[in-house]
Amino acid sequence: MMNLVIDVGNTLVKLAVFDGKILQQSRKCIKKDFMHTLSEIADSFPNIEYTLVSSVGKLTDFQMGKLKQRFNALSLNHETKVPFINKYATPQTLGVDRIALISAAADTYPRKNVLVIDAGTCITYDFLNAENEYLGGAISPGINIRYKSLHTFTEKLPLLDASSPKTIIGNSTTASIHSGIINSVVYEMDGFISTYRAAYDDLTVILTGGDAHFLRDSLKNDIFANSNFLLEGLNHILEHNKH
Repeated sequence: MMNLVIDVGNTLVKLAVFDGKILQQSRKCIKKDFMHTLSEIADSFPNIEYTLVSSVGKLTDFQMGKLKQRFNALSLNHETKVPFINKYATPQTLGVDRIALISAAADTYPRKNVLVIDAGTCITYDFLNAENEYLGGAISPGINIRYKSLHTFTEKLPLLDASSPKTIIGNSTTASIHSGIINSVVYEMDGFISTYRAAYDDLTVILTGGDAHFLRDSLKNDIFANSNFLLEGLNHILEHNKH
């Protein structure tokens, strides 16, 4: 039987079908198209039996009801059984996206020190040690938040779309904003990675999230980029809760 995992964001919903650990298909849709996309996936993969929903945003009661009619449906929260030891001081406040990422790390890199960087709306840093203990990490503003904040909290700075700076020295306001924002994110990430590497041997670093492709080649440190890491983590949690 196949698994369906659903990651509900603030604007988009991601759906992925797994056969064991193998990703068979992934889809994205806006929330109002969710039921139509779900029907298409269910028709294409009639062997789906279990589904796990991870909600940063929220599905409606009607949508959740339809899911539960079709599948054995679970909702991810801080009480869900996970494949790691959670040492976070406030587990009830730990985001479901971070839970999924650490679950992927526990499954993919057992008994290793792993730092997962998720470059999305926020940039999150999450650390799993070689004893399979999740110790926590950090949260900072994502790239788009930084662009919007410069525009919102100043009178004259324009709102720009993200763009890689051509040089470190911006010779215009536009170029200076790009240099300031993108380089600050890159230096921040390299700084975190270097600090963790100094403290923990054989550190594996995973970069994921919507801006991962944009940042991957700018980082000095060796990393593994995996755009499906969160979906893989959700699938591993689902498998973990079947038993």
